[in-house]
Parts: sequence; structure tokens; C-alpha cells
Amino acid sequence: MSRYTAITQADREQMLAAIGVGSAQELFEAQIPPGVRLSRALDLPDGMGEQEVYEHLKALAARNVSAEEQLSFLGAGMYDHYVPAIVDMLCERSEFLTPYTPYQPEVSQGGLQAMFEYQTAISELTGLPVSNASVYEGPSAVASAGYMAKLHNGRSRFVVSAGLHPHSLQTLRTYAHGYGAEIVEVPLRDGVTDPEAWEQAIDERTGAAFFAQPNFYGAVEDAQRLASLARGASEDASVGAAASGNGAEPARVGGHPVVIAQVDPITLGILRSPGECGVDVAVGEGQPLGGRLDFGGPSFGFFAAREEYLRRMPGRIAGETLDADGRRGFVLTLQTREQHIRRERATSNICTAQALNALAGMVYLSWLGREGIVQLGELLLARTHYARQRLCEIDGVSPMHEQPAVRELAVRLPCDVAAARRRCIERGVNPGVDVQALSGREEDEGLLLVAITERRGAADIDRLAEALHAAVAECRRAASDQGVRA
Repeated sequence: MSRYTAITQADREQMLAAIGVGSAQELFEAQIPPGVRLSRALDLPDGMGEQEVYEHLKALAARNVSAEEQLSFLGAGMYDHYVPAIVDMLCERSEFLTPYTPYQPEVSQGGLQAMFEYQTAISELTGLPVSNASVYEGPSAVASAGYMAKLHNGRSRFVVSAGLHPHSLQTLRTYAHGYGAEIVEVPLRDGVTDPEAWEQAIDERTGAAFFAQPNFYGAVEDAQRLASLARGASEDASVGAAASGNGAEPARVGGHPVVIAQVDPITLGILRSPGECGVDVAVGEGQPLGGRLDFGGPSFGFFAAREEYLRRMPGRIAGETLDADGRRGFVLTLQTREQHIRRERATSNICTAQALNALAGMVYLSWLGREGIVQLGELLLARTHYARQRLCEIDGVSPMHEQPAVRELAVRLPCDVAAARRRCIERGVNPGVDVQALSGREEDEGLLLVAITERRGAADIDRLAEALHAAVAECRRAASDQGVRA
């Protein structure tokens, strides 16, 4: 008998005989092309006993450092925000502990209402009339928006700002390869998307245009201008009014490409909403909304759009209705994933629902409230400005750009970023992300991306500046000594 299943060798032989093959290996060879077979045994170490496994895992766990033990300015998509106790209290209720699809609405009213309220909150946040009940995470939300755009207008050319998060760009490239879409990258100028290059890159073959707000380097983009240029319309007030998601049909200029913005939800308390700026689809990472840094997850992606994209949106949409007695009720209105409709018509193949994490996001937004999200945005804006000033007082450190920054800023160091980070970490401060290590771009050499949250006050920023000042000085001395010895 197998250690894990109750299938005997006789059972296996009977099943193989029923399908007409002599062995499992023969079955694999018939199904798996030679080019993707390993053709050798897996290179695995010898097994260990239970006690040895425990000691090994304990040693691995001891290498982890949490944001509670180390002053961390890491960001680039995942942020150390304060999570109020009410988020855990509500999400740990047994009614919500399964994200499984609520096929029977009569017994799933609580879960369906939570989805509906979440959709409402995301729609209000983004200024777009339709939201789905969450997708997997931020990068796959971007990629799903691209696939939806291709289905919408049939065009397979995507114009993408270089300010898009590298992980999102990589995910989009991976998806696009599968359905034959071309990716055209538009460079930055002065830290933001080059508007002339953006306009020139978009033509009648373009199916979608992507940018980030704020972008990966922390700069606030002129979202309305980028959306207007993508539409091919003049930058006047009528565009913003027609595109505000208030029921009016947005201006259509020769079937413009779908304008897709990857947005940071926390910044939407003080930045104009994507809908107001003429964006067609707003997607993003929901981790800042009530999610912790639990080893990189879990999180959720949000996805909001104009009504014309309703039937092609990925995932599922909960709706409000009345039952036979006229009472308010909730149902699953649309389900576009492959588990529910013919695969060739599906716009999503991810069946994992992130409903529990989306519920945390909805609870967090409700706790924060309309005024709270504005106050939080203003606080982050002020602290980011202070951090930029303090860090750029260090000899040799300069800002990557002079654009407005809400919660994240990129600075250029006069030394190796990895070495400076190691020296800061030795002082108990993680100064941020090595941008080139994440993006792989040559032009990002020397860039450090610093993230600010409400958990990082002025004293913490001062400590960061002191640690980075010492680290830069040490790196310079080490480089000078090396040069003398050489």
C-alpha cells in the first residue's frame, strides 16, 4: 500500500490495463513532449528524520526578520500599514472562513453581501461603476485586464509605460505571449511617462494602454493627460466630464484602446480617481487595505471598469436583487471564469477566490472612512516629502526625479545599493528596495526605493537618514581603499 493513498500495485495495473498502456512511464511519454521532460532523476538530498526536519525548519525560521523587529522601509507593492483589530475580529468569524463559490444564494447571503459591499467600496474608491469580487493579486489583475481588452476590441498590441511595476510587466508579458500580443514599452522622462513617446506609440493597432498611478518609482503621473492622449482626444474639461463614470458614455475616438491604470488604493484619498481622469479600467494590489506582510501574502487584486466591459470582466460579480417576497437579497450575477462557462468564452482561468482578503479590505476601508483615507493620504504625502528632504541632505544622494510623491520615493546613491543596504541592515534599518535588482534595468543602477507608511514617523525617518549616511560613507571609504590597493 502507498504511504499516502490506498491504491495497491494491483489497482494500478488494473487502471493501466483499462486505458491500454503498460506503465505510468509510458503514459507520461505519450502525453509530455520530450523537450519539457527532465530525463533524469530529481536531485534531492537524502531524507531526514522527524527531529532533524524540525531542527532544520527551526533554523530556517530563525533567519526571518519581521517589521516588528527591524525598522523597515520596504515597499514596491507590499507595505507595512497598521491593521486595526476589527479586521481580524470580523474576518475570523466562522461565517467568512471559506472563500468557496456561493453556488446556493439562499444559504450564502452573508458572503454574497460582503462581496457586494466590497464591490461598492472599490467602485467608490476608483470612480468607476463596476467592480468584480476580487481577483488573485495585483500583477495578475493587470494581465487579466490586458486579456479583457484583447477580447473587447480584438487588437493584440499593448503599449505599456516603463513606470509599471516590474512584476506586473513580467506577468503581462507572460500572459501576452500565450495569446500572441505584442508589448511596446514607453520610456520615462523626468521620472514619469514620456507623453510624446506615449502618444506616438499608440496607433490604430493598439488594444490597450497601461500606466501606473503613482508609478513604480513613486512619481505621480498626469493620469488625465495620459488617458486623453490614449483616446486621441483633446485635453479639455469635457473629456473628464464624459469619463467620470456618472452614467454618461465616454468619448469614443475611432475605437480608442482600453486605458488601464494600475493604482495604489491608499493614494486615492488625495489623488483624482481613475474614473475622473478618463481611465477605462483600474486595477491594483489590495494588500495595503487591511493586509499584513505575512511572508509576502496573502493579498488580493481589485478590478474596476466602465459598464461597457461588464460582461468580459474576469472573476465574478455579486448583485443585489429582490426575492419573491420583495425582500433585499444578493446573488452571483456574472461568473466569467472557465469553471462556469465554456473555456473558449472564459476571461479568467483562476478559480481561487480571494474573498476573505477582499473582506478584510472592505472592513479596513469602512474603518478608515471617507475622511480617514484623505487624512492618511495627507499624512503620507507630508512624511514622504520630509523623507526626501532628509535623505537628499546626505552627501552624494540625489532624488531620481522632482515629481510629486505620495508614499514612495526613489533616490540615487553614490555607491553600490546592495552594499549600502547590508550596512543599514546591520544597524537594524532596512532602507528600502534595490530597484535594479527588482527591475533588471541598467538605468536603475544606484536607485533605492523608500516606502513610507503611517507606522514610520519623523523619528524613524531621521534614524533611516542617519543609518544611510553612515552606510554611504563606509561604502565610499571601502571603494577608495580598494582603489588605492589596486
